[in-house]
Amino acid sequence: MRALIITWENFQDQELVYPYYRLKEETDDVVVMSNVVGKFFGIMGSNMTSHVNVEFLNTADVGDNFFNHYLDNFDLLVLPGGVKALEKLRQDKAVIRFISEWNKRGKVIASTCHGAQLMISAKIVAGREISGYYSLEDDINNAGAKYVNAPVVVDGNIVSSPHYDHMGIWMKTAIDMVKQNAAKL
Repeated sequence: MRALIITWENFQDQELVYPYYRLKEETDDVVVMSNVVGKFFGIMGSNMTSHVNVEFLNTADVGDNFFNHYLDNFDLLVLPGGVKALEKLRQDKAVIRFISEWNKRGKVIASTCHGAQLMISAKIVAGREISGYYSLEDDINNAGAKYVNAPVVVDGNIVSSPHYDHMGIWMKTAIDMVKQNAAKL
């Protein structure tokens, strides 16, 4: 399993730290992509290391190579929350296009809290049941999805959760889905 986590500075600490280390229990191939390379901080002060700058997705000469590398070779896309982080990240059109392309391939997307904003911006939620932070209920419904307030919601290739209180079941469900997909191949 190869996992990609996309986030931004001021991420919601629990929603990046837990998935990162839980995925490291499964694989050494966990990449964090953000607006910086190196140490960056969550809203509560936790620091993590970002391996790749999202700007590479916007760079004409290397962007397509990065796009295709992650689309072709990774199995799980994790979209952690953090209202401040996601408000900035959803402005990056290349990231939104990447999420849309990932979804078109039917690969597993694990989204929690404000991660739903990225999926809304990528226009991949219509007709689906999606969870997210309770303040996003109207946004999710207005995007054509049905908001569901449950610890984990699975609809097709999307595993969503409303809050970091449910990190365990959310990540277990996403990891199990990736393993089931691999077993079908």
